[in-house]
Amino acid sequence: MKEDYYQILGVERTASEVEIKSAFRRQAMKYHPDRNPGNKEAEEQFKKVNEAFSVLSDPQKKRMYDQYGHEGVSGAGGFGGFNAGGFGDINDIFGSVFGDIFGGGFGGARRQSPRPQRGEDLKLDVTLTLEEAFMGKEVPVDYTRMDNCSACDGTGAAPGSARKTCRSCNGTGTVTYSQGFFSMRQVCPDCGGKGTVVEKPCPECRGSGTKRVKEKITVKIPSGVRSGVTLRVSNGGDIGTNGGGFGDLYVEVHVKEHKIFKRQGDDLVIDAQITYPQAVLGGSIKVPTIEGKEVELTIPKGTQFGSTLKLQGNGMPRLGKKGFGDLLVNIKIEVPKKPTPRQKELLEELAKETGGKKSFFQELFS
Repeated sequence: MKEDYYQILGVERTASEVEIKSAFRRQAMKYHPDRNPGNKEAEEQFKKVNEAFSVLSDPQKKRMYDQYGHEGVSGAGGFGGFNAGGFGDINDIFGSVFGDIFGGGFGGARRQSPRPQRGEDLKLDVTLTLEEAFMGKEVPVDYTRMDNCSACDGTGAAPGSARKTCRSCNGTGTVTYSQGFFSMRQVCPDCGGKGTVVEKPCPECRGSGTKRVKEKITVKIPSGVRSGVTLRVSNGGDIGTNGGGFGDLYVEVHVKEHKIFKRQGDDLVIDAQITYPQAVLGGSIKVPTIEGKEVELTIPKGTQFGSTLKLQGNGMPRLGKKGFGDLLVNIKIEVPKKPTPRQKELLEELAKETGGKKSFFQELFS
């Protein structure tokens, strides 16, 4: 009676595909003939391990085995030993399971094109004034990036010449090294996996096919942008290899500090001075905005020093949204450094009206 395939691999019947593959690796390494020369028992167990894996790694065969046992996969899972016909199947399994460890697989040399690799991303910085951040701006940007060499159109071969088949790998892009049972395939070191080499290198790019070039683009900065916001320019980075395409260009925005306005999110903050009578009696003042115009701010009666009044909708545009932030006005009370005799007289009268207690101004001027 044949052994249970799950027991041979040492896994539960509920094992996942990853667990089955991992168990096969362990068992195959343990009983491999190269590690057990002349050991017939190890060789026999190695065959069983491969047979079990050939069934359990195939979803359809596994389903038939789980439902009907060995009868369900009769004739479908065996290797027939290491004779002709069976050896190829073992090679295929080892190529799929161990290929990532040994650098590309087993068996005869098949053409393996190098994987496309996307180009590197690039990063630039732009600096704006607060007024420019309010309005938004199209900023011209000069930078350099890697691109295909225009002289050879990216081939790396000098004009009038062409790439030749690599002699080391005969155009396959890979070379194979054999050691015992294993055949280890690697990317050809002479052609880098391309299968062709340059006999007459392009003098402009020295055979690389790429060259650093100057680029000039215009980056559209949206209104309401803040410091630290990063914009992406698709395909604005370096060119990739093997058709991998360009990377992206990232533009980080920095907004200068303003001499009058301070920014708090979408709001702007400004200091405004009023007189003591305005604070007590109320009134109105003109306040500048980031747009360069003035708006009227109403001062309520009894406004206290340090209070904040709001001019709604006079702040920064909300980035990516409708509307604007607010203009927040911090109230400061102007204190005359050298009051006139009449001003001093009036303040003294005010002090008497407040019950003899020294006023704020008397404290300053006494």
